[in-house]
Amino acid sequence: MTITEGVTMLQSSAGSHVFLVQADENVLIDTGNPGEFDAIWAELRSLGVDSIAHILLTHHDVDHIGNARLLQEKTGARMWASQEDMPFIVGDKLRPGIKRIIQSIVRINPPYVSGVYSPNQQFGDIRVIPASGHTPGHVIFLYRHVLFIGDLFAIKQGNLRLFPAYLTWNSEKVLQSIALLKNLEFEWLCPAHGQPLQRNDAVERFLCQY
Repeated sequence: MTITEGVTMLQSSAGSHVFLVQADENVLIDTGNPGEFDAIWAELRSLGVDSIAHILLTHHDVDHIGNARLLQEKTGARMWASQEDMPFIVGDKLRPGIKRIIQSIVRINPPYVSGVYSPNQQFGDIRVIPASGHTPGHVIFLYRHVLFIGDLFAIKQGNLRLFPAYLTWNSEKVLQSIALLKNLEFEWLCPAHGQPLQRNDAVERFLCQY
């Protein structure tokens, strides 16, 4: 699904979206649920993509890093994550709460994190913005007029919804991170869960709550 020029939401990762940004370099945002590698790779090849420069992770949840190691090995991409979430990604720390149970059931081969995001880091026109709350080091990305929000919140049938508290590391910080969006210029919201949404009155009403 093409969102706008140079931005594609892969159809092979419907449970937790993977986005492809094609500019000077090919960049993937998140890597989907475990077990989707073959389908993701086939779709990338169908789009004429056989190399990825960078894989940018929004956070440590298993449905976002599920194919990170395999995609990293296949493409030679550099893997990036936040300093705060990296220990969970590489397996040095156990995830808190119910995510620890999920981690014990859904096992993955941890990727190698090539680098951690620095303040105000950019990958070409992709800007990294800290947005903690869902996890300690959750980040979002702004690419021109497209905002990739990871699990900051979900969008279901045009409705913007917070994630349940039991899936959230710090609910207060989530609200603080959402408040940051009011000062960002964007036209599209691209969530990991739900469908992309063009900025409209519903988005403005949601943001005005925080």
